[in-house]
Amino acid sequence: MGSKYSSKINKIRTFALSLVFAGLFISYLGVFFRKSPLIMSLFIIVGFLAVIASTVVYFWIGMLSTKTIQVVCPECERTTKMLGRVDACMYCKQPLTLDRDLEGKEFDEKYNRKQKRG
Repeated sequence: MGSKYSSKINKIRTFALSLVFAGLFISYLGVFFRKSPLIMSLFIIVGFLAVIASTVVYFWIGMLSTKTIQVVCPECERTTKMLGRVDACMYCKQPLTLDRDLEGKEFDEKYNRKQKRG
């Protein structure tokens, strides 16, 4: 049941890793356009920008990770980091919440969105 959820920190790290591989792949595609230095340079620059973007994302999630709340997962009993009102354990994917109003409710990431009150 808990396996379909993923930690927000892990999702962002996976996105950053995919940016690295996409950037390298895009840069490598530039090799196929050796006859046109402009197109080759364009592919290499776009790939380089993707790798730089991944560096920025890794830096951002690293800074965000230092400000997270650390909790002990009741399932695997390991210390995990939590972002927002609901999150999943980084190790066993167990849904977690610190909000007493959400205990016992079905896990939904919509609980992390700010709602308009009025």
